Amino acid sequence: MLLPLRPVLEATQKYAYAQGAFNVNAVAQAKAVIEVHEMFRSPAILQGADLANAFMGGRVDFAHGTVEDKQKGAKNIGDAVKKYGADSPVPVVLHLDHGRDFESVKAAIAGGYTSVMIDGSSLPFEQNAELTREVVKYAHERGVTVEGELGVLAGVEDHVSSAFSTYTNPLDAVEFFKKTRVDCLAISYGTMHGAAKGKNVRLRTEIATAVSECLLHEGIFGVLVSHGSSTVPKYIVEEINALGGRLTGTEGIALPQLKAAIGCGIGKINVDTDIRLAVTRNLRELFAARPELRESAGVGKIYTLLQQKPEQFDPRVFLPPIMDTVMYGVIPDEETAAVVRCIEQGVHEVVGTLIVEFKSVGKAPLVERVGLEEMAQRYREAGI
Repeated sequence: MLLPLRPVLEATQKYAYAQGAFNVNAVAQAKAVIEVHEMFRSPAILQGADLANAFMGGRVDFAHGTVEDKQKGAKNIGDAVKKYGADSPVPVVLHLDHGRDFESVKAAIAGGYTSVMIDGSSLPFEQNAELTREVVKYAHERGVTVEGELGVLAGVEDHVSSAFSTYTNPLDAVEFFKKTRVDCLAISYGTMHGAAKGKNVRLRTEIATAVSECLLHEGIFGVLVSHGSSTVPKYIVEEINALGGRLTGTEGIALPQLKAAIGCGIGKINVDTDIRLAVTRNLRELFAARPELRESAGVGKIYTLLQQKPEQFDPRVFLPPIMDTVMYGVIPDEETAAVVRCIEQGVHEVVGTLIVEFKSVGKAPLVERVGLEEMAQRYREAGI
């Protein structure tokens, strides 16, 4: 069943666990994320980043996606999630990650997203709060959950880029919740975007603890979100490089630190890079094991791109030769089916591991089944 994010957040807070939120950039990835959550009886949060919508709208140079591209792509992701998740026995949420502006948020909601993030973290506090509040009003009227962001994460991921982190001030965070009425807030407490997070990253969990304690004292509902939280498994990086990749300087967030943050108020943990790595490793393995595919009219160009760009690990770099498969789930032949299996197996590997580590196994029955219309009514009654 497709739900807004709010009931899932309420369950994480009530039962003291965290929910992984996993980015998808293809129909096969959406299918696989839902499948593995069903296997573990866990609620599922699928995320489409702003630029993922552009890519799913057919814009191969997704960094330059237009609003029209995003509208098309949001519908394609939304249709895929509805296809595989509408009748799922576990709650399924489709969340916009790093919405750049109001138009991107509107495009996502129109396409079927049940939760959105508006990223105003690069703006001064008052402007960020004003933009976020306007998005909250628009989304809550439709029963859609809203995530904001306060503080800046270092690193690079899609259009989000910063050389330095600006840690979230706990007092500002509480004020931000009051002014905007967001359901959850991404904070900067030591995580970083991308695969090169640097050695010896230390999460400042005291920031999350301070925000959570202040919210509790003020009687404000709010769940904290950890962005840039991929663990960047070393074994996957080593396998990519052994298969012709050339990744350097890769470091992730230590899993014990992430798990410790769960007890400090972090209820949603975003993961993207780990999935990218696993899918890319699987693609390289496929062409190594089946060299005849390198000359295939249908998928051979994927191999060419893998060879041309050994330093890349984002599957969107390699998958443009099969965009109908990416956007609509079309599988015209066995060769394309083999590529799709690579994508799905990579998702299963990474997501299944983290469902267990974040302790969301078996939590699906704990989430109240609240649809968008009922959620909109609850927001109206609460004055938000």
